Amino acid sequence: MIDPGAVAAIFLAAGRSSRFGADDKLLAPLGDMPLALHAARTVIELAPARLVAICPDRDGALAELLAEQGFEIWPNPHPGRGLSESLRLGIGAVRAGPERAALLCLADMPFVRLPHLRALLAAFDPETAPVVASSREGVPMPPAMFARSTFAALEGMSGDQGGRMLLAAAKLVPAPSEELADIDRRTDLPPG
Repeated sequence: MIDPGAVAAIFLAAGRSSRFGADDKLLAPLGDMPLALHAARTVIELAPARLVAICPDRDGALAELLAEQGFEIWPNPHPGRGLSESLRLGIGAVRAGPERAALLCLADMPFVRLPHLRALLAAFDPETAPVVASSREGVPMPPAMFARSTFAALEGMSGDQGGRMLLAAAKLVPAPSEELADIDRRTDLPPG
């Protein structure tokens, strides 16, 4: 297993959330805290070398919330360019560091648990498994691990596909569908 101290966590929190409505879905309450904080705290518990959050801006409520949790805030002024823009910015933020890999997590996936993140790290190998992805019913998806050798390819992607092309060849770590659920609409939030 790669040591978490050799991993930079990139927390993508700059999406437009257009299907959720006018409010920022990442600040919507889920239980006793904002939605994004659930995923953020799981990433923090893993104890990676760096915590980098890509937010819509540097000074908004979400950025402030994540900065209080220890994340470095990197703004994405162009969220309309798709997930790949946030991913490109995140990789650019960690490229100069010494970390051997990046763990990509989405802020709108609040149900991912620490054992699953550890399983991704355990499956990762920079030579034989340079890309490791979560799998819901055989479909690769974040959270995902990317070796430093993949950073240039990730920075060159565009559109809303993010690292999907690289994920197609990833080593897969399955998880229950409910753990990998993301929140896109208000109706995706559990009642209560």
